[in-house]
Amino acid sequence: MAQNNDSEQGIDFSLVIASSVHDMKNSVGMLLASLESVIAGSPPDNPEMAKHFSTLHYEASRINGELIELLTIYRMSQDFLPIRIDGHFVVDILEEQIARNHVLMQTGGVSFEMDCDPNMSWYFDHDLVGSVIHNVIVNCVRYTKNRIAICAEMENDYLKLSIADNGEGYPNEMLVNPGHFVEATEINSGSTNLGLYFAEKIAAYHKQDNRVGYIKLSNGGPLGGGVFSIFLP
Repeated sequence: MAQNNDSEQGIDFSLVIASSVHDMKNSVGMLLASLESVIAGSPPDNPEMAKHFSTLHYEASRINGELIELLTIYRMSQDFLPIRIDGHFVVDILEEQIARNHVLMQTGGVSFEMDCDPNMSWYFDHDLVGSVIHNVIVNCVRYTKNRIAICAEMENDYLKLSIADNGEGYPNEMLVNPGHFVEATEINSGSTNLGLYFAEKIAAYHKQDNRVGYIKLSNGGPLGGGVFSIFLP
């Protein structure tokens, strides 16, 4: 009976997939940068063209974000995700993510507002929390009507970062269990909730004494739509 050559060679397919995801992430990142350069050099001069640019930019940003999430979750599963919790000014990370998504919001006709004390500081992993905020902003651009509001405040000794929009809000099943990863056999909406699963895992990496970070979804909020919040102890 023929033997499996892959088994003989000891190929770790999880590592192969992770390496492929890393390469795809870099390629999509280059594509996204090129697209932003094209948009900056040749701004859309009519609503139809602006819509096409917005769709292209959103899809590229979404794919890039999901590839980063997959790679990060793989590193978590292998216990080699570096966690660098340090002191940061909160306004810096919010402004970075707003700037990172400026073109996306501009082409999508989305305005934003931010409420954050410039002197507020907290301890968290800058890159990981930044990825969560980025992914939520990208998602909000897809579902909002035309506004996004970002707020940083203290609540019960947690840093609470909230991102709200004026869209239709979150479905009830997501409000009950926001971090639930939907497996292929359960999918009926076209979404696995990977982004929320990722956000919940990142929040939980932030711990202090007996307190652990978490996420929360709600509807209503300052703009009447969905509100994503991450709480960091």
